[in-house]
Amino acid sequence: MRISKWSAGALLLTSVALPGGGKALPAPAPRMSTAERCAALAGKQLDQGVRITSTKHVGAAAPGTVPSGFGPPIPSGIPAHCLVEGTIDPRTGAGGKPYGIGFALALPDTWNGRFLLQGGGGLNGSVAPPLGAVAAGDTPALARGFAVISHDSGHKGAVFDASFMADQRAALDFAEASVRTVTLIGKTITTGFYGKPIAHSYMTGCSTGGRESMLASQRYPELFDGIVVGAPAMRTGDSNLAIAWSAIQFNQAALRDADGLANVSGIFPASDRALILKGMLDQCDMLDGLADGIIQNVAQCRFQPARLQCTGAKTDSCLSKAQVSAMDRAFAGPKDAAGYPVYAPVPYDTGIVYDGAPLPGYLPTGAPGVFGPAPRELSMDLDARVQAIRADGVQRLTDTHVWTNLSSFLGRGGKILFYHGVSDPWFSAFATWDYWERARTANGPAWDAASRFYMVPGMAHCAGGNAFDNFDLLGPVVDWVEKGTAPQGVTASRQTPAKASRPMCPHPGYAHYVGGDPAQAESFQCRMPQR
Repeated sequence: MRISKWSAGALLLTSVALPGGGKALPAPAPRMSTAERCAALAGKQLDQGVRITSTKHVGAAAPGTVPSGFGPPIPSGIPAHCLVEGTIDPRTGAGGKPYGIGFALALPDTWNGRFLLQGGGGLNGSVAPPLGAVAAGDTPALARGFAVISHDSGHKGAVFDASFMADQRAALDFAEASVRTVTLIGKTITTGFYGKPIAHSYMTGCSTGGRESMLASQRYPELFDGIVVGAPAMRTGDSNLAIAWSAIQFNQAALRDADGLANVSGIFPASDRALILKGMLDQCDMLDGLADGIIQNVAQCRFQPARLQCTGAKTDSCLSKAQVSAMDRAFAGPKDAAGYPVYAPVPYDTGIVYDGAPLPGYLPTGAPGVFGPAPRELSMDLDARVQAIRADGVQRLTDTHVWTNLSSFLGRGGKILFYHGVSDPWFSAFATWDYWERARTANGPAWDAASRFYMVPGMAHCAGGNAFDNFDLLGPVVDWVEKGTAPQGVTASRQTPAKASRPMCPHPGYAHYVGGDPAQAESFQCRMPQR
């Protein structure tokens, strides 16, 4: 498709077609204020396929008053901006339901010349506020002066409502196409609104947003100059299967009820989870030079549950043979009939014993998990499940863990940063690290000159946990793209149990304590693990 352009000098649209044909939207006069230009867009239709449904000029918001969507309110506040909402290709699709890509674009009064696409979450289905808060520390992209756009990927519905998959176009938009479509439309509106071209374009996202960020680098290498990928949902068929398979391994260590089903809550009672946590810390905590309840040296942690196994009868001070065996199998991950790994191993990290919301740790507690009530089955047909995943066309198009040739993205100077919480109970951090390593092999020295991977010890899915989970990777990727400054250690912080900071180091490097106040990042150095 062809996308319309606004002339930078005259703030007028040139006669170039958008999807569906039709006339271009005339832009406002060049000397109008931001608020006046915003009002002038109301009710306009850029094209038969792109409708602006509402516009409003939003005044500046004070610090701490705007929810971030990933944690506490945004500390920096939000500047005055024009909020543009619209729909791309509205239509009636499968089942007589309305479809179309909904979007929201925030255009700050004071623009820094940068554009950012904000990734989504779950199966999308709603348009999140366009803030650009993912991996941006205390200052989201909008607060820095970026134009930020978010979208619903082409359908409306609850976050895990998959009924839209019945519509071919909606399924394709979710799998990949909406990333390109929304970006091109957003860039067109942005350049027209400000009357000058975008200097640099970026994308950030976590979970589904991380997957979308990966596919942008793989399938649309010309769209963005810098990308941040967080805990990507890059192979959900395999990762979901691995969770179900691991639950069965745990259940085999459980007592049975009258129906022969596992008593899940009794597999690892609180006393045993405390024992496992202590065992992990005893074996791995001091590898970073400081016993503080955080396993920083992820690469060298070789936790062995067998060292906690009882030599006699089971007591609160040791694990049964069945418990140890179940842990060994579950954390190693499933293998198919040929012995090939279906999914990556899961790291042993402090968050595996967590028993709270929104997601519990990897060890079962009997509480609802990623997919609702705890499964109690004792077996599954693994190979049949694997074959079903491999035959799923939407899954194959959605997955982003296979393609590693990024020569076009890297060749035009693109930079890409990855991060993943080591205690993520949904997607293994080792799966993302495996992709990063394979991409390194495929792209050679160009990869080290354009990418970094950050493990976040203790962090759950995208945020939370016993972790330094507040960090800014947006600033470093911008500096790398625009100044050529490659990122190394990035300062991360936390507020609980006490305010503290620490370097977050490119993996397999880690933050090693060298002396001083352990609450200060200056007391640590990024080091590579000893071999």
